[in-house]
Amino acid sequence: MSPSRQYLPAEQSFLDPVRVDAADPGAARAVVIPFGLEASVSYGGGTARGPTAILKASQQLELYDDELGCEPYRAWGVAALREPAIEPQIEAALAQLARLVDGVLEEGKFPLVLGGEHSLTPGAIRPLATRHPDLAVLQLDAHADLRDDYLGQRYSHAAAMRRVLDLPRMSLISVGIRAIASEEVEFYAANRDRMTIHWAKDQARWDIDEIVAPLAGRPVYITFDIDALDSATMPATGTPTPGGLGYWQALHLLRRACAAAGRVVGADLVEFAPIPGLHACDYTAAALAYKLLAYALSGR
Repeated sequence: MSPSRQYLPAEQSFLDPVRVDAADPGAARAVVIPFGLEASVSYGGGTARGPTAILKASQQLELYDDELGCEPYRAWGVAALREPAIEPQIEAALAQLARLVDGVLEEGKFPLVLGGEHSLTPGAIRPLATRHPDLAVLQLDAHADLRDDYLGQRYSHAAAMRRVLDLPRMSLISVGIRAIASEEVEFYAANRDRMTIHWAKDQARWDIDEIVAPLAGRPVYITFDIDALDSATMPATGTPTPGGLGYWQALHLLRRACAAAGRVVGADLVEFAPIPGLHACDYTAAALAYKLLAYALSGR
């Protein structure tokens, strides 16, 4: 597929459209994949609009990162694919997303999927799990997403991590969980060898070294559900849940995780549902996406 059809033009892409690499998307190491899947939402809707809102807000971000002391995108370059017409059935949509991610990986690039609901993660992760049999997943989330199905749908957003754990040899570190069902607690108890939950109620006592230690030396995929952030910081999501992470707390955790990992090989940012007129949330989501790329790709 030619770059002119594959990539968004600079004025619709990620970050400032006049940045130095804007005219050469094919050279970018980071590829943003907008995928506004909205097929199993069970409370607030709007995730289909999330990727477009994040892309638009990202163009207002300052490119210089005062924490890293540089414009981090210059070291790796960034481009965004055109969002496809998403298949209406979840299983078909996940296969569609897996093909998109696989194409990015085949070119030796880093995929960042902008959702869309959390049900997309099992599709995004498939080609990475094939390439990395010892893959570890870091999940930042309010919800465990460990149901075997929800409302009759096995690929529901509420079953996203359960479907990830269907993949062989997969391990999961979940952080910020504060909403969970009894059946998920039972599944967690039976699978402690494959997963660890760091509960939001314990965040004042978290040991970040302990949280990120299982990532050491391993390929890591990061899935960031925007509702991991406290609902006072991020109300623009389907189930805004109190008691979550602050923005700086989330960034500290991401930076430490990326430093600990052998290599971060892909990521997604999901469940953002923009609220008309409340563009602070769009901007926060875009800033989080840029920081995630910077930590994953700018080295330790």
